[in-house]
Amino acid sequence: MSLRYARIGICDGRGTPLKVITTAANVNDVTQTLSLVEGIPPVAGRPGRPRRRPEALLGDKGYDSNPHRRELRKRRILPVISRKGAPNIKRLGKLRYVVEQTFALLHQFKRLAVRWERRTELHEAFVSLACGLICWRRLKEHRS
Repeated sequence: MSLRYARIGICDGRGTPLKVITTAANVNDVTQTLSLVEGIPPVAGRPGRPRRRPEALLGDKGYDSNPHRRELRKRRILPVISRKGAPNIKRLGKLRYVVEQTFALLHQFKRLAVRWERRTELHEAFVSLACGLICWRRLKEHRS
């Protein structure tokens, strides 16, 4: 028996997963936007204090919501989100491809392609483990 679910995630510009949320299949993606942004851990890189928020948030038409746009702007995050009924933003698909590529990496772990666990905690643990392995592989490639 497989359970219906949706996996919503946020990653950096190189496709490294920063936060993944598992929800019921009938939950709109836009409702999880702010919880994803709030869940981004501190990311070190340049000298100084680690970044806790992105400069911009790229999203498809499923994330079109004026209240969420305002909230992102309050947090000094530029929302780059296509509007429903309007033509797509040029080159947004190429940028969003990175997110789809990250989900494809997650689905390489066969246990995550179809959710078989009845308990959400178990599934989220496997997702966290998979994200950790993806990050470890990226670091290993970067070092060599």
